[in-house]
Amino acid sequence: MKQVLATEGPGDACPPPRLPAAVDVAIIGGGIVGISAAYALARAGVRVAVFEKGTLACEQSSRNWGWVRTLGRDLPEVPLALRANQLWQDIQALADVGFRRNGMLYLQETQDDAAGHQSWLDGAKSHGVDARMLDSHAVRQLLPPSRRPWTGAMYSPTDGVAEPHLATAAIARLTRAAGGLIYENCAARGVERSAGRVSALVTERGTVATPAVLVAAGAWSRLFCGNLGADFPQLKVRGSVLRTEPIDAGLDVAINGKDFTCRRRADGGYTVSQFGASMADIVPDSFRLLPHFLRPWLANNSFVRLRFGKRFFEELAIPRHFAQDQVSPFENHRMLDPRPSAHGIALAWKRLRHAFPVFEHARIAHSWAGYIDVTPDAMPVMDAVPGLPGLYLASGFSGHGFGIGPAAGEAMAQLIRGQTPGVDLHPFRFDRYGT
Repeated sequence: MKQVLATEGPGDACPPPRLPAAVDVAIIGGGIVGISAAYALARAGVRVAVFEKGTLACEQSSRNWGWVRTLGRDLPEVPLALRANQLWQDIQALADVGFRRNGMLYLQETQDDAAGHQSWLDGAKSHGVDARMLDSHAVRQLLPPSRRPWTGAMYSPTDGVAEPHLATAAIARLTRAAGGLIYENCAARGVERSAGRVSALVTERGTVATPAVLVAAGAWSRLFCGNLGADFPQLKVRGSVLRTEPIDAGLDVAINGKDFTCRRRADGGYTVSQFGASMADIVPDSFRLLPHFLRPWLANNSFVRLRFGKRFFEELAIPRHFAQDQVSPFENHRMLDPRPSAHGIALAWKRLRHAFPVFEHARIAHSWAGYIDVTPDAMPVMDAVPGLPGLYLASGFSGHGFGIGPAAGEAMAQLIRGQTPGVDLHPFRFDRYGT
C-alpha cells in the first residue's frame, strides 16, 4: 500500500533558497492548474519550477465549490472531466485531497428542465459518461425531505468532490517529492526572448533561463499576456460562497438545485452557493472587450449581475504595460480578496433552507468570495500563444477549473513536451476568438 502524505503544514518546510539558473519549463501561477502541470512534468523527469506571486492557491483555487463533475459541462470539456475524475482518484491514493465519489444531482422541477438534462445526456453519451436520468421516486431516496416538487434529476454516481483547501497544497507536496521546484511570494514580471522565442522568465528575484513558460495565472493572465503583446479576452467575475458548521443533514450527494447549490464537506459542514451569486464588476476591460462579451452577458444576465463601483477605478490605476526591471502590478497586488455578496449568499441560504427544512437550524460558519477568470464562451484557453514561441497559456476556466485541474495540467504538460495530449485541445485554442 502506498503511503498517503500528510496534508498539514505549508507543504514544504524547507523551500528552495535561491532560484535555479535554468529549468526546462517555468510555470506562472501556483493554483490547481499550474501545480497539476508541474506535477505531471516533474513525474516525467522534466526540470520544472513554479512561480507564485502570493501563496499557493491563495485565490480562486482555494475559494471554489470543490465539485469534481462531468454533469452539465460544455461537451468539449467532458473528456477532460472524465480524465480528471481518474486522476483525482490516483492523487487521493498518494495524498489526502478530500476526493470522494459521492455522486451529483442536477435537480429538475419542470418538463423544460428534464428536456435540457436529456439533451445534455444525449450529447455526452458518445464520451461514455456515467450519468442517467432519475425519476422523482429515485431522487427522493437520495435527498432529505423537501418542500420543493422535484420531478427528477440528472444524476452521476461517480461525480464527486474534493477539498479546495487541501488539494493544491497536497499536489504541491507530491510535485516537490518528484523534484519540482515551487517558489511562493515570487512574482513573474515577464519573459526574455532570443531568436524570436522565449529564452528566460524574469521574476522579482531574478531571471531563470528556460525555453518554455506556461501562464496559469488565473485572473491575472490577461494582464501578463497583454504586456507581451498577446490580447487574451478575459474578464473577472466575483463568486460568493458560504459554509455551514457541521450538521447531520442526511445529504451526501452534491446538488445543483437550479437556484442554489450544496455539497457536503469533509469537516461535516456544507458548502452553499448559487449561480446567481456571481457578480461582474464593470471595469475598463469591460469596455475594451465589449465586442467579445456583450452577447454572452445578454444571454446570462440571470446568472451574472453587473455592478459599477470602486473596482473600476482600482483596475484603471493598474498599468497595462510595465517594465520588467521594475516592481510589477503582480507585486503590488499579491492576492485578490474580494468581499462576498451578502445579497447573493443570503438568497442561496434562504433557498436551501426552504428546499430542505433539515437546514433550518444549521449555522453559517463563514462566507467568502473569489474572482473567477472567464472567457466569452466560458471555456478555457489551453494552447501555445500565437506569435510567441515557447509561451503557453492555460487560463479562462470560467469557474470550471478546479474539477478538471489535474487533467488540464496533464494535457498542458504533454503539449509543452511536444506530445499529443490525451484529450483534444482544439476547442480550447487561443485564436478561436479572432484576436
